[in-house]
Amino acid sequence: MRRLIALTTTTAIALLLLAPAALAHDGGEGLYGQTNDKVTTAAGFILILFFPTFIFFASLIQGRLEKRKDARKAAAKARAKSSEWQRGW
Repeated sequence: MRRLIALTTTTAIALLLLAPAALAHDGGEGLYGQTNDKVTTAAGFILILFFPTFIFFASLIQGRLEKRKDARKAAAKARAKSSEWQRGW
């Protein structure tokens, strides 16, 4: 157990010390390129549009699944009451 704790601590410290050097290439630019106000605003608008749209579609899917569940419950209840389904062969 002591070895695991020591290895985890050493690995975490090494990663924390090496991370700034890994991110320091290209003058601090990311994969997209230079970030200015226009890029930041566009990213904000994308987020503003994405989350309500995601919530809307997730709610539609959940509503449809709830309808199916209620229909299954109603069918099982109807089968339980029906004398046709209570007899055997």
